[in-house]
Amino acid sequence: MNTDLHGGYQLMKEIVSLVREADLEQCEIMIFPSFIHLKTFDNTINGSGIVLGAQNCHFAPSGAYTGEISLEMLKSIPVKYVLIGHSERRQYFAETNESVAQKTKAAVEQEVHAIVCVGETLEERQSEKHFEVVGLQVRTALEGLSAQELQSIVIAYEPVWAIGTGLTASADQAQEMHAYIRGLVQESHGSPAAEAIRILYGGSVKPANATELFSQADIDGGLIGGASLKAEDFLGIIRA
Repeated sequence: MNTDLHGGYQLMKEIVSLVREADLEQCEIMIFPSFIHLKTFDNTINGSGIVLGAQNCHFAPSGAYTGEISLEMLKSIPVKYVLIGHSERRQYFAETNESVAQKTKAAVEQEVHAIVCVGETLEERQSEKHFEVVGLQVRTALEGLSAQELQSIVIAYEPVWAIGTGLTASADQAQEMHAYIRGLVQESHGSPAAEAIRILYGGSVKPANATELFSQADIDGGLIGGASLKAEDFLGIIRA
């Protein structure tokens, strides 16, 4: 929840300009602004190669859900990706593993790529329940999906305890959890699906730590928060 309409537009123009100047064809760049920016950004990113996504969605196609936004509405912009179950949605807006699974299924049915967010709190990490917590989140979100449907899913691991707390997850800690998540996918959907699925890391990624994180075997990219509000920092992470 950052920038007004004008500030967001200026930031997006700066990002688009930097991306066009750089040779960044080897990675996919997605932007997930607030809902008020979506249509403006769709017009701004034309020809840049940047893909547009939304921060949240409702599972129903329409109905009496005041304040919500449906996947059909997002597709009309058009939006290709949607974040589901972000740690802040779980923490502040009572999202559960079950509601995340419901939204994920809806996104698959509507042919919108879901980025399913999972992660543990500091208390869960300290009590050594992090694998149990993340495992349940992943299994619930992917339950009932076929290997073919899984092709439209991205998983993002967010160690909640390392976001805005001053604590930092090491590259080894991040890799350990990513490898665990990939192993869960292998158990449920087979080796080809596990090898193909992208697992992003979302724990305070910055230009200074991006290269080390992205060099890990099972970290396929980043879910960037505060660093994306500075175009130069965001570009530095993309270059990494």
